[in-house]
Amino acid sequence: MGSAPLVIEDYNPEWPLMYEQEKTLILKAVGHIIADIEHIGSTSVPGLHRLDDALECIPRLQACGHKYEPEFEAKVPERRFFRKGPDWARTHHIHMVERSSKFWEDHIVFRNYMRTHDEDAMLYLLLKKELAIRFDSNRQGYTDAKASFVEAILAKARVFA
Repeated sequence: MGSAPLVIEDYNPEWPLMYEQEKTLILKAVGHIIADIEHIGSTSVPGLHRLDDALECIPRLQACGHKYEPEFEAKVPERRFFRKGPDWARTHHIHMVERSSKFWEDHIVFRNYMRTHDEDAMLYLLLKKELAIRFDSNRQGYTDAKASFVEAILAKARVFA
């Protein structure tokens, strides 16, 4: 785990379509179990129901090609994490959390703010590119290094909300 180098791509206008396609696939598999799906993270700038329901979702999402990563629950116990694609070319991440969780709220607040504040979104992109070079394949170091920026944006976003 963590051996593939980080790659930060420029925004791809196909990402919303890719999200919608994946959302359709996910809803087909677990739509009767989950409450909602939202496009978050960097690819969303231009989820699911009760966490206990994750157990029923895991095999269905795996059947759609999503790999369940339970080792991340030690650090973020309120989230179930899935990824699609090989380590060197991941295409999708699923963060399964409860809608009432701080994780959900923070990610939606962050995403909504970044969608409407181009200057901060550009600063975030530049930071991500710099950190990807600095941390190469160390995903945890990369994530930790951008945490203070994310927290600052969340503080700004809550002022604007």
